[in-house]
Amino acid sequence: MDCQPLMRQLVYKCTNIDHSCLLCDEPAHQAYPLCTSCERELPWLEEQCLRCALPLAMADLTCAQCSRRAPAFSQVVAPWHFGFPIDTLISRFKHRSQWPLGRLMAQLLGHELQHRYAEGLAKPDQLLPVPLAARRLRQRGFNQAGMLARWLSKQLGIPCDERLLQRTRDTPAQQLLSARVRRRNLRQAFCLAAKADVEGQHLALIDDVLTTGATAQALAQLLRQAGARQVDIYCLARTPKPGQA
Repeated sequence: MDCQPLMRQLVYKCTNIDHSCLLCDEPAHQAYPLCTSCERELPWLEEQCLRCALPLAMADLTCAQCSRRAPAFSQVVAPWHFGFPIDTLISRFKHRSQWPLGRLMAQLLGHELQHRYAEGLAKPDQLLPVPLAARRLRQRGFNQAGMLARWLSKQLGIPCDERLLQRTRDTPAQQLLSARVRRRNLRQAFCLAAKADVEGQHLALIDDVLTTGATAQALAQLLRQAGARQVDIYCLARTPKPGQA
């Protein structure tokens, strides 16, 4: 398998580009602020579960969990596994409001999606960011999933609805919980906006990181029960199983 980054395989018709790389501060010489050396070193996700994108040892396989019980979502698209430096970039975007880093990652995700659409991936009717609890939104000042969804919407030409999904109750930070507790924690944590109509639609949920998939599963179930035809997940990174390299 060709391990060169996807972005090296795309052709850009841009001239007079004068970006500095956001990672090493050297001239990027590309249509986005990332040099080819830093791009090559990103933790690109290659071998993965066909359904949930869990990193695997071999390609074109389905993980044990998805084989035992298929999730409510159809597939996950994530360019990277959650390793250095992507983990640091997401943290700086999410917790330190370093929005140019989020914008760069969204742009690279958008280019991967455009490549996948050209290869036959079905385009969704709408992008829906994972909603943030009101208290956390006040603390942080922004929803990182909402920002990613807006950037992707503009790049891909797909409508984005930031109000269709709502969080009905706050929950403890998910990263501190086990997979089983996460699922229990998210019961009845989400709802659809009043008069929301998703009947027959193909939707894509937007988030920064997919860990256990509990949030994605809860939202996909909610949307499928409301009549959505298909729900996909678009995120920046996918974590491995605990203890897995």
